[in-house]
Amino acid sequence: MAEPADRVATHVVLRGRVQSVFYRNWTVEQALELGLDGWVRNRNDGTVEALFAGPPAAVADMVIRCRRGPTHARVAEVDAAPGTDPGATGFHKLPTI
Repeated sequence: MAEPADRVATHVVLRGRVQSVFYRNWTVEQALELGLDGWVRNRNDGTVEALFAGPPAAVADMVIRCRRGPTHARVAEVDAAPGTDPGATGFHKLPTI
């Protein structure tokens, strides 16, 4: 299914000190502030994974914010790739996988 021109989706995987530092809750706050849809979750390998969908500028801003993260995070790497838009679902924290 093609995305409307006014929406994009980006899947990100964050590496570094990104768990046990309020990263998921911070991500939810930031994404809601930007009006994004999608989700964030911890992975058993120590990374944080997220999907951001919405206006291109807001998604790009969120990826930039993820590079900085919350106060105690130390983001070493952000892998970003096109994702599948989940539609207008809101933004949620998912269980660890």
